[in-house]
Amino acid sequence: MKPHHVLFSLACFSFLHAANWPEWRGPDGQGQSQATRLPETWSETSGVAWKAEIPGRGHSTPLAWGDHLWLTTALEKTATPDQVKARLASNTGDQPLTVLDSVSLHVVCVDKASGKLLHDIEVLNVKEPQWAHQLNSYASPSPLIEDGLLYAHFGSFGTICLDLSTQQLRWKNEELHIMHENGPGSTAVLWQDKLIAHFDGSDQQFIAAFDKATGKVAWKTVRSGEMDPRPQQRKAYGTPLIVSMNDQPVVVSPAANWIYGYEPATGKELWKIPYGELGFSMSVRPVADAERVYFSTSFGKSQVIALNYKGLKTPEIAWRNNKNAPKMCSPALANGLLFYIDDGGIVSCIDPATGEAHYRERIGGKYSASPIVVENKIYFASREGIVTVIAAQKEFKILAQNPVEGSLMASPVAIDQQLYLRTEKALYRISQ
Repeated sequence: MKPHHVLFSLACFSFLHAANWPEWRGPDGQGQSQATRLPETWSETSGVAWKAEIPGRGHSTPLAWGDHLWLTTALEKTATPDQVKARLASNTGDQPLTVLDSVSLHVVCVDKASGKLLHDIEVLNVKEPQWAHQLNSYASPSPLIEDGLLYAHFGSFGTICLDLSTQQLRWKNEELHIMHENGPGSTAVLWQDKLIAHFDGSDQQFIAAFDKATGKVAWKTVRSGEMDPRPQQRKAYGTPLIVSMNDQPVVVSPAANWIYGYEPATGKELWKIPYGELGFSMSVRPVADAERVYFSTSFGKSQVIALNYKGLKTPEIAWRNNKNAPKMCSPALANGLLFYIDDGGIVSCIDPATGEAHYRERIGGKYSASPIVVENKIYFASREGIVTVIAAQKEFKILAQNPVEGSLMASPVAIDQQLYLRTEKALYRISQ
């Protein structure tokens, strides 16, 4: 596993150790784990140290901080048939939707050693929330932790900062609103004193930063790229990655039809690049090495794009590949190779410099969760509750396929010698 020294970690570098998993895709934000001796095989009856039932429903990835695991969840109150009919009268799409009377958004704490539920804290309560896609949840964006503070972004429903030592809110902000259409999906990221989040709806599209000490909006930048005339094709659920480009931090921000670069301190747009083909509704996060950024354009005419940025003021498209591009799962870099999985379970192993495939192989299942890289292995978690482990090499090799009960929508977490898996109803600790 090669280190990516070019990246500004979304948590500070002091947290780059095995004991903590401070945000969605791990300490470096790219799905890389420092764990060792992780289990390769298990089942519902073998290798499970504990299984904890989690109240509510959510797809956010758990965070590990010290002796505890923290995650967000949503307690839903179903709308009446008359409410559903009235609320959906203004919907412009044709997706299967969930409509609620209200939703209570919570932060939950679980003891890492025992699986005991320690805290269940309501942080927001929303009456008549926007509808969400039935494949989504109301707690899909993952939280993040820094210096004992948990930041949770729920899109238009609000953003909060929770003190983990007191379990009290430091602040909450419910000012910024868009029409998500399919519910919230974008995870926020930290940079110095800013919490940066995407707001890409069918009605308006912008990126904003909150002052992480107060929760006040520090800056807000409207997307400048020309949008598709159809509202449903303007929305996006991507998560930014902060990359050092020519010794300057840049917020690399995938949105509908364009990928942007912003100055994290001010929100100034530095550059934007069109996809060339329709791309929208992405829930992916880019990955980067010392020369290129890699990402998927998700729905529409799906493609994986690599951007050269080394030595360039404005990045340039190095290559694009429209075969088996993922719509929901983020890619991963391992051993100088790029790996990604499409929604239908086909894994691609790609030469990052050329975009040429070493292989494309089906492992089965359907996928929404992003993979993680652990000790030259890649762990893919499917909606059917199967975790497939493959070798991070040019030759395709399945090492194991392991089941748990329930759908895996959240990305796996690997710390120390433990693997943590979240289904829609439970949290698992998998041990040797």
